[in-house]
Amino acid sequence: MGKRFCICECYYTCNFFIKEYEMHVKFVDGEQFLNDYRKILLSKSCYNPESLIPQLKKEYNRRRQVEALNIRQRQCVLQWYTPRHPHLYTLQQSFLDSRFLEVVEAAQQPDQTCEALARLLQDHQQRVFSFPVFTKEFCEMFVEELTNYEEAPIQKSRPNTMNLYGIKLDELGFTDFVSSLQKEYLTPITRLLFPEWGGGSLDSHKAFVVTYKDGEDVDLSYHYDNAEVTLNVALNEDYSNGELYFGPMRSEVSSRRFGYTHQLGRGLLHRGQQFHGALPITSGIRHNLIIWMRSSEVRNKLCPMCNMTPKLVPVKEGFGDGFTQNEEDVCTLN
Repeated sequence: MGKRFCICECYYTCNFFIKEYEMHVKFVDGEQFLNDYRKILLSKSCYNPESLIPQLKKEYNRRRQVEALNIRQRQCVLQWYTPRHPHLYTLQQSFLDSRFLEVVEAAQQPDQTCEALARLLQDHQQRVFSFPVFTKEFCEMFVEELTNYEEAPIQKSRPNTMNLYGIKLDELGFTDFVSSLQKEYLTPITRLLFPEWGGGSLDSHKAFVVTYKDGEDVDLSYHYDNAEVTLNVALNEDYSNGELYFGPMRSEVSSRRFGYTHQLGRGLLHRGQQFHGALPITSGIRHNLIIWMRSSEVRNKLCPMCNMTPKLVPVKEGFGDGFTQNEEDVCTLN
């Protein structure tokens, strides 16, 4: 029996981000929003909450149409965009750092343990690990490709409501690249490091590049990801500051924090529901590859965004938000 990818119905109404007040909110309509959030917004010195409703309505309408928009956008890219480095769109082992390949080989050994593998990585506390992923040469060409796409006269989608500047890699055509990276190289590692978070059953992803620079996004608010496991890779180094900082898991209460400074080509691997953020860059432009890796085996039981059993809405193309439904069940909806 086949499976079809889905989103949770909460996608349409939950986790709308209001950047100026560092808030995620639920939005069904203006009346519900004001009833639920007027008091807290007033406490944050927002004296005219009604002024926020138009931008929330716009996001609500966008989400309702997002699947059709994504399909049209991909078709537009296929028709009108000429890649600068076409060979990059198929993952090649030469793109990968030799030290990363050694880690993957070790992870694939039948008697390998989590503890032994972790000794080959840099441990940054709280099960956050880093290791080299891409070569410098690949990173340079990849940034050139991204820049070429940004400069192309094509309307682009943006990664998510928190990152307003960047590129969705499925839109650009890197879905197979990321799928190969996840299945062949990352899953052997994540199955040992994060077994309780579906590290051995990752079956979808959302991948994007975020860009930080003066006048656009310069930092990222404290949050957790819509993922079971996240990989964050630095693609360049010609910028200043912008360190990451990590806190506890979403289910924990703790004031502990620790920081991480990016290095070119190096990937940071962590559980998606661990709180983290990014401090402001002070000069230059920073590009980071983010891969939200998802396990339907895990998220089909509990949606990480609404904390409820997901109400599944099948998608026509792509991975949706990583939930799955048996094809037989999908047919009964028609």
